[in-house]
Amino acid sequence: MKRFFQNFYLVLIMIFLYAPILIMMGLSFNASKSRSQWGGFTLRWYLEMFQDAAIMEALYNTLLIAFVSALAASVIGTAAALGINSMKRLPKTLVMGVNNIPMLNSDIVTGISLMLAFIAFGISLGFQTILLAHISFNVPYVILSVMPKLKQTDKSTYEAAMDLGAGPVQAFFKVVFPDILPGVLSGFLLAFTMSLDDFIITHFTRGAGINTLSTLIYSEVRRGIKPSMYALSSIIFATVLALLLITNFSPERSGKRSPKGEGRARSQGSAKEPKNPEAFRKGLLAAAAFAIVAAVSFTTYRHFVSSGANQLYVYNWGEYIDESVIEEFEEETGIEVVYDLFETNEEMYPVIEAGAVRYDVVCPSDYMIQKMAENGLLAEINFDNIPNLSQIDPIYLERSKSFDPENKYSVPYTWGTVGILYNTERIKELGVPAPTKWSDLWDERYRGEILMQDSVRDAFMVALKMRGYSMNSTDPEELAQARDLLIQQKPLVQAYVVDQVRDKMIGGEAAVGVIYSGEMLYIQEESAGADFTLEYVVPEEGTNIWIDSWVIPANARNKENAEKWINFLCRPDIAKKNFDYITYSTPNKGAYEMLEDELKNNQALFPDVNQMANSEVFQYLGDEADSLYNEMWKEVKSH
Repeated sequence: MKRFFQNFYLVLIMIFLYAPILIMMGLSFNASKSRSQWGGFTLRWYLEMFQDAAIMEALYNTLLIAFVSALAASVIGTAAALGINSMKRLPKTLVMGVNNIPMLNSDIVTGISLMLAFIAFGISLGFQTILLAHISFNVPYVILSVMPKLKQTDKSTYEAAMDLGAGPVQAFFKVVFPDILPGVLSGFLLAFTMSLDDFIITHFTRGAGINTLSTLIYSEVRRGIKPSMYALSSIIFATVLALLLITNFSPERSGKRSPKGEGRARSQGSAKEPKNPEAFRKGLLAAAAFAIVAAVSFTTYRHFVSSGANQLYVYNWGEYIDESVIEEFEEETGIEVVYDLFETNEEMYPVIEAGAVRYDVVCPSDYMIQKMAENGLLAEINFDNIPNLSQIDPIYLERSKSFDPENKYSVPYTWGTVGILYNTERIKELGVPAPTKWSDLWDERYRGEILMQDSVRDAFMVALKMRGYSMNSTDPEELAQARDLLIQQKPLVQAYVVDQVRDKMIGGEAAVGVIYSGEMLYIQEESAGADFTLEYVVPEEGTNIWIDSWVIPANARNKENAEKWINFLCRPDIAKKNFDYITYSTPNKGAYEMLEDELKNNQALFPDVNQMANSEVFQYLGDEADSLYNEMWKEVKSH
């Protein structure tokens, strides 16, 4: 019985560890982008992975940074361990205590402190700061790996080598280094692994246009991780597994005599072999090592040296532009685009505020543009350099005045609404009419069938609009009523989610969900073969009309290039290309006219804005109001 429970526990742990990986590997062969629907077997995502320049560059940066930082940390850490080992007991204890602090410290504290240190010394965030940061947090791990081996080393052997005429360097490499080599290699591998896996410190110390796999995946969460990422992760897992199998099951090569007659055959065929095969192998190994170090050093140097050419630093949401548009802009203007991604407005704001990375053009949302303008972070746009502004429908310029009163700082890029997505067959089974109002989400018959947005402003918008209040309300009494409504609704809610709404609805897991209109084309394509229909409605009480716009930070170095970029994106053919890729509604009149009638008449994408009198644009409400919203949201989530 004891053995049974031991085996059962082991199997349970193995399932817990590897079931998610197996699911991910299965999704990498799924023809559908949806995580909840099987669309057939395909190798498409593996092909796309190798063709995706962003993924390949992120993979290259990840491996390069991990290798260089681990190598540098191994050299520095080994030298430091030698110095610490020669100290007396009390100083050694104190130094080792200080060495252990970074390992016990929270990564987010280390990341922020390193970022502030770089800013204080006037170092622009970029590849070099990531590398320096990774070396800094890797050194303590190397020291910790080397110290035990140094304690095992006999000092008298080193002294004897010196007495026999060896110099300090020769004695070290002939006597000490072979003894501590296992610790050095262990430290190198640990540092390499820590660097390869790091996200938080990389996130805070990276600059424009530099992505590792961890930061790239994080930036894509808003629109959902690409299936090609599943393919890449599967290949990495399979590679690591293969290396482990080779390492653990390879035949032993030493201590075994050759079969009878093999020595004679080998001696007969050894005429072509080098006279000293061991020296030849060492030479090859040295040459290979030199080639690797030289190649890595050269590519690292290229990262450190900026071209200084005509550049434009762009900061945008993940998956929010057709990459061919960037290439086309570079070809037409001769301007090199350094493109970087953020995942939320709240992530983007402190980067611009700190000024550690000086972006030339950014794409925030409505309320964040207002906050940036009020805090002096935006430059006025010279609209003489943007003649294509005439292509932006005046309706959206008028809407933009709610967060940019004089239209001085922003040019609309995309827009949309927040509404209710519902499963026509599921609501028939529940005996509920199709939802038309926010108040329908409080119908008891929807118990366990409602998906709400896991966002404080979006959730409160639903409740405030249901009561007939402004979604930008700062009245504590109105907010308290909205909070109580959301708490009252909680027993009916299946889950608070973000991008998972679309996958759950495509998979038929819920009857209704609050969703952004920009998801509708994707949803309609993925649910085309299902035995139910998904419809979208803008509630009668009004909703959020959101607008994402291009702005120029006040500290931009290349303001004229930024204006060329904005003007280029306002060109109808370019705006149409971006719409086809992003699938979020475009405010561009010329691009809209180029769309097929089926898309023009799609009310989920292009509702009649003039008939949405009760709808509003989110505004920045100030720190005090934000704190009130967040406090009440905590009460809702914890109830």
